Amino acid sequence: MYAWIWRKLPFGFWGKLAGSLSLAAATTALLWYVVFPWATPLLPFDDVQVGTGTEQVGSTGGDDADVTVPGDPDHEAPEEIPYSTESNQPHPSEAANGGQIPGN
Repeated sequence: MYAWIWRKLPFGFWGKLAGSLSLAAATTALLWYVVFPWATPLLPFDDVQVGTGTEQVGSTGGDDADVTVPGDPDHEAPEEIPYSTESNQPHPSEAANGGQIPGN
């Protein structure tokens, strides 16, 4: 295909080079300004949902018994996170055991 386009472009080497660069720029502009904006709403990249997926099904907007609200005395405290959220360094006892949690 590219050889066919190269043969069909007029003028010598420099004209064919300029023509092929112009075709590449026009194709890029067409994709960037027409095709991609048209296709963006059809793609799921911005449709991010956190959860198990069951929260959205059949939801009527009312109170949900599975939702934990911070500071709500009716719900128990969340489980302790088994890693540090302040550092990328592993806990010393885990590093000494090759990543194994002591007692397991």
